[in-house]
Amino acid sequence: MNNLVFTIITFYQFKKITNPEKLQIELKNFCKFNKIRGTIIVAKEGINGTAAGVKPTIKSLESFFIRKKFLKFNPTYSYYKYMPFFRLKVRLKKEIVTLKSKYVDPENITGKYINVHDWNDLIKDNETILIDVRNDFEFNLGTFKRSINPKTKSFSAFKNFIKKNLYNCKEKKIAMFCTGGIRCEKASSYMIKNGFMDVNQLKGGILKYLETTPKNKSLWTGECFVFDNRVSVKNELKDGTYELCHACRYPIGIKDFKSKKFKKGLSCPHCYDNLSNAKMKNLTERNKQIEISKKMGIYNPYIKQTLSDY
Repeated sequence: MNNLVFTIITFYQFKKITNPEKLQIELKNFCKFNKIRGTIIVAKEGINGTAAGVKPTIKSLESFFIRKKFLKFNPTYSYYKYMPFFRLKVRLKKEIVTLKSKYVDPENITGKYINVHDWNDLIKDNETILIDVRNDFEFNLGTFKRSINPKTKSFSAFKNFIKKNLYNCKEKKIAMFCTGGIRCEKASSYMIKNGFMDVNQLKGGILKYLETTPKNKSLWTGECFVFDNRVSVKNELKDGTYELCHACRYPIGIKDFKSKKFKKGLSCPHCYDNLSNAKMKNLTERNKQIEISKKMGIYNPYIKQTLSDY
């Protein structure tokens, strides 16, 4: 692995935390001291996050979690030549992934984990109901062949999809997947609690599948949305082609770039007709400040940083 890249770690663990406020403070201080950036969520039910830094500091973050008795925090790794986060956010929330249901116990009850090497055989079976647990915009960037799109705008709406579309399928074989695995943990727990008999989930999520599976054997089509400045990745975790619109934060691709409604740093086809004059003025000013910073060689959080800059 090229040493001139940042190490990105994605992790989660459902584990009861008696004092999440204390852990939030400790995590924030630890990451600041070690120049780690990213987004980490802490709740009474566990931890969930994606963070980036130089390799030794990410190793130290792993050691931090182990000292705190997070022994199954499911780390997956990827690498990027630019720092993929503008800043550090350590947030305290009610849930580490929001389903808004009491009928879940992902610390103790989840679907059967399917290793990436066995996943293709499972989803090739026509008897398997294959469900993409992610949101609609993520599905539109890429998914597995034959998968069902629940057409949700938020994960909490997945309960309604189950109720409307799957309640006659409780004895059928279900296979589910999401980006890193955490949404499947809660979704599968909820389904099992509601009487589903054969619930399976991709261990390590899409990211582990893309990392491990050669392109010529991959059943994945398109790209996978990721929650950092890379925006998307492709098979074998190669850099994707999508960017985020600066105005609406929606992922935009090659077709969007060709649209007359795409104005770099200002708008895209998804938001062009809805932007206020005040919003356009603020975006124009921000772009101007970025350009000034580039010319003067001074720090600006919206300028890509390489490891040497960092």
